[in-house]
Amino acid sequence: MAENDAEADLPSRSAASSVDIISATHPKPSARENDAALLSLQKRFNALTAELNADVERLHAEVGSGALTKRVEAILARLDPIERAIMETPACTLAGLGVKARHAAYVLSQYWDAPIDRIDWDARAVRLLIEAVCQVAHVPLPFRNLSDGE
Repeated sequence: MAENDAEADLPSRSAASSVDIISATHPKPSARENDAALLSLQKRFNALTAELNADVERLHAEVGSGALTKRVEAILARLDPIERAIMETPACTLAGLGVKARHAAYVLSQYWDAPIDRIDWDARAVRLLIEAVCQVAHVPLPFRNLSDGE
């Protein structure tokens, strides 16, 4: 009996790891919270890319290439953390997945420069996957899609 009493005084080891304990005190965001963050990032991303596109068109005619380059670089620097956050934030719903697919399409926009039957196999696979995700998520591609007939 004395041996059992001594064991009772020893600290017991829980089956929970330190990761489990930390996770319990800092719960992960819910799917809705993750995707709300992604949707917010998408709004910021869309605003900056619209600003970039408008500035490129307007400034190309008005100023020299040096001023245009500085303006484009400034906008790209503001876009970088937003793009990184989009890539690093898990998508938990179709809406969030749509944000990630639109971003991937933007990053890989060269895959839409030619009709699908004129791009290589890897590009075709990625393009078709992105288009399928956008279609299922009911979000448009961030640019006009070339059809096979063009």
